[in-house]
Amino acid sequence: GIITGQFSVQEANDLSLLLRAGALPAPMQILEERSVGPGLGQDSVEAGEFAAVLGLVFVIAFMVISYGRFGVYADIALMMNLILVLAVMSVLQATLTLPGIAGIVLTVGMAVDANVLIFERIREERRNGRTIINAIDAGYRSAMSTILDANITTLIAALVLFTFGSGPIKGFAVTLAIGIITSMFSAIWLTRLLIAAWVKRSRPTELVI
Repeated sequence: GIITGQFSVQEANDLSLLLRAGALPAPMQILEERSVGPGLGQDSVEAGEFAAVLGLVFVIAFMVISYGRFGVYADIALMMNLILVLAVMSVLQATLTLPGIAGIVLTVGMAVDANVLIFERIREERRNGRTIINAIDAGYRSAMSTILDANITTLIAALVLFTFGSGPIKGFAVTLAIGIITSMFSAIWLTRLLIAAWVKRSRPTELVI
């Protein structure tokens, strides 16, 4: 606290000692008292979960509208990504907090960003006259380095936060690190596996993306 008034340094120190010892001969009057129960924290977590689910619904709709079948595959991979994140957190017995929810939302955004980058590269390759299979291979190959660089730098930041942070910061860093690893798996390998299976089964002559 701060002691204000016309006091010398010695008088301020003496008053500080009296206040800390509780020996000041003056009555105390409670002007206001507040308490925060556990329900408020639970309400905040539930509100965060609702916001995350609502955002996920909009992301899923956007991917389907923008990229059609490929967007559906990206959404399937995104749901698998979320399941993997929650599974790893369950194994580690990590508690889902507001910073943790923020970390999950951030990893969802990064996973979607990776898929958007890949699909746009495939579109470019297709416009350049490549066949469907070659366009898909070239799209993934050209986007790979960018995706890896972005995820590795974010993973380094998460490790720094975990090392030097405390409490909620560590929770955010753990969730973010788990999400980065799982999102790389889902965006780079799982989505490509689904697309490759569709191409092999259907042998499309046109690529609508």
